[in-house]
Formats: sequence, structure tokens, C-alpha cells
Amino acid sequence: MAIKNFIEELEWRGMIHTIMPGAKEQLEKEMTTAYLGIDPTADSLHIGHLVGVMILKHFQMCGHRPIALVGGATGMIGDPSGKSQERNLLDEETLRRNQEAIKRQLAKLIDFDSDAPNAALMVNNYDWMKGIGFLDFIRDIGKLITVNYMMAKDSVKKRFNGEGDGMSFTEFSYQLVQGFDFMHLYEKYGCKVQLGGSDQWGNITTGTELIRRKLGAEAYAITCPLITKADGTKFGKTESGNVWLDPRYTSPYKFYQFWLNVSDDDAKRYIKIFTLLDRATIDALVAEHDAAPHLRTLQKRLAEEITVMIHSREEYEKAVEASQILFGGATSEALRRLDEQTLLQVFEGVPQFTVARAELGLPFVDLCAAATQIFPSKGECRKMVQGGGVALNKEKVADAMRPVTEADLIAGKYLLVQRGKKNYYLVTVE
Repeated sequence: MAIKNFIEELEWRGMIHTIMPGAKEQLEKEMTTAYLGIDPTADSLHIGHLVGVMILKHFQMCGHRPIALVGGATGMIGDPSGKSQERNLLDEETLRRNQEAIKRQLAKLIDFDSDAPNAALMVNNYDWMKGIGFLDFIRDIGKLITVNYMMAKDSVKKRFNGEGDGMSFTEFSYQLVQGFDFMHLYEKYGCKVQLGGSDQWGNITTGTELIRRKLGAEAYAITCPLITKADGTKFGKTESGNVWLDPRYTSPYKFYQFWLNVSDDDAKRYIKIFTLLDRATIDALVAEHDAAPHLRTLQKRLAEEITVMIHSREEYEKAVEASQILFGGATSEALRRLDEQTLLQVFEGVPQFTVARAELGLPFVDLCAAATQIFPSKGECRKMVQGGGVALNKEKVADAMRPVTEADLIAGKYLLVQRGKKNYYLVTVE
């Protein structure tokens, strides 16, 4: 089977920003090793990391060997690129825990464990940096790169020109540490390419320069554009913060909803970047979407592909079912299948009431018009029940005097009342 060309694959997907001359030829010549750095400041990746992860996946699928470098040492310093403030620094125990968690997430997408010649590696730069003394470093590495060269980098210039609180020597030296990583990986694993976001260009080219000056060898850089939303705002952030890959921080339902709610313009870009669908499939989906945008064909397929990839087919199906509870004709069984976290997220924006457990046994009409303010009066509640317009837990209420009992509770503490088609009320029984 002919293996795809990595550069061509990334170019049509809109995932190439800059390629150093010679990189393309190197990749076409032989199986090549490349690395991408991942910041280990949390024990989960978020969707901002996904672009880099997808690049590593494509790299492996195109027959090359990816290295995921967890920046344990650099995580202790803080990268000035794209930042206007110093970042918090981590201790070794936290870094190791974060590294293991990140590897588990990456292993869902990238092959680390097979005996294929291009099986991926995960390395931590703390392992080779911790034994190097300061004097050794400035003598062997610091002397190779001039301050003029380091000052010319955009990430440095911005901070020197008054963005943020200036720059510490620690951060200034960051590009040397990252450059040293590249040189170490070149020597140990024959790693000839570094991959990263376009904001990393300055740091990466410091590495290629170090390799040239110290080893007399050629190494290359390939960067991808920083992903933004069509309106120019930052991709991957919501009001509640990052969208994480770990279900403890972002539930599969919320994760699915994030992709389902992206704009049409963003969906057209994201489906190329965040899925492995081929060009013909994507072109057909875009055409189908443009013919009937209101059906949100692209968003649905994007949300499906990426939720299945990160979580599982089962979690995706649960997220779809949960979404239909609010917007479609889901059944009471579907409602009862929701776990508590997802239930609360589905009904996050609806009016909520709390009643005491002692109120159980009350007639439905009293619960809705006395214990809560779902209806302004008992008369209005009865009238709407008679017209067939009221449901409790997705089942029509036929008798306004029916008692509401323990058996009605979802997850042992919730009731869902629906007035008409679109008005939901969540009642918590405590």
C-alpha cells in the first residue's frame, strides 16, 4: 500500500504554516523521526493540544516515527512564547503523574506499543536535563548561540517591548533548553524534524541552529498555524474554561456539545484538522451541508468523529441521546439512563427548584403550583394537564391529582417537569 505524503496530507487539511527548506525532501527520502513538545502542566490534555496530537498521528500514519516529548524540565521554567506572564512551576512528582496521564490519552490515538519500526516514543526532557550542571550548560551550549540571535526572536522581542512584566533570565534561556532537547533527540534517536505551533518557530530554529553548529548536521522545522475561531477569538476555551480530553474535567456530553455548536465556517476547517476523514468524504459533507445548513450535517459528523476518537462509540451514543432529551422526542427510559453529572449539564440553563423530601406524596398540581412556581396557579396547571401539554420525566401527566412519589425520582433526587414543548423545569428533592 502506498503511504500518504505527510506534507501533502497536512497542506490540504490547512495544517501547515511554515516548512524549513529541505524538510519535504527529507521526509520523502526515508522514514524520519520527528518530535513535538507537550506541556505537562495538567494531568490531561485539552483540545488546544489536539492539533499537535493529530499531526503526530498523521506523521505515524504516513510511515514516520513520532516522539512525544513531555516538557518536564521546560515545564519547570515556563515558555515565553505567546505568554505575557511567567507561569507557575511544577515539582517532579506532579510532573511524573501528569506525564503518565498524558501518555494514556495519547495511546488512544498513537501507537506506542507495537513492534513496528515507526512505533512512537514518549520522552521527558527532565530525564536528561536534571543531571546537567549550570556551568556545563553555559560552557557547552550557551557559547554556541549569540545573545543577538536570541534577542531577534519574536517571542523575546514582544516581552522586551513592554508586553507583560518584562522577561526573567529563566525564560530568556528557554530557547536554549528547547534547542538542547532537539540536539539530544537528534543524537540519541536520529530525530531530524521538530513539529510545533507557529508560535514555536523561534525556539525550533534555535534547535536547528544548535545542531548545525555543534554537530555540523542538518535538522528541520515544520509548524502548523495556531487555530482560532472564525471570529478571531481563541479556540478551545468556553465560559467554564478549557475543553479537556479527560471526562473527569469535561464530560463526554459537554465535549460532544462543544463540537456540535461550532459555527459553519469553523466546522469546515475543523473537520479537516480534527478528523481522519479523507478529502472526498469531507468535500461531500461540505456540499451536503451547504445545500441545507440548518441540518448542521458538518457539525454532527465532526462531533461524532472526534467524540468517538477521544471517548468511545458508547459515550458518543450516550451524548447524542442526552442531547435529544432537551431538543427531541426522547423517552423516559433515556432520561433515567443519564448519569447525574450529564443530567445536570443537559438542564444547566433551565429554571430549577428545590423541595423537601417530606413534600413527596403531594398531588402533582400542588408540587407545581404551591411547592414550586412552575405554574402560577393550580387552575392553570389543571387546564394544561387536561389539554395534554404537561409531562413529568418525559411522560404525559393524565391526572393533575396524581401523587408524586419516591418512584418518580430520577437518580433518587430529581424530577423533570415539562410545560408545552420547550419549557423545562428541574426539581431537586432534598
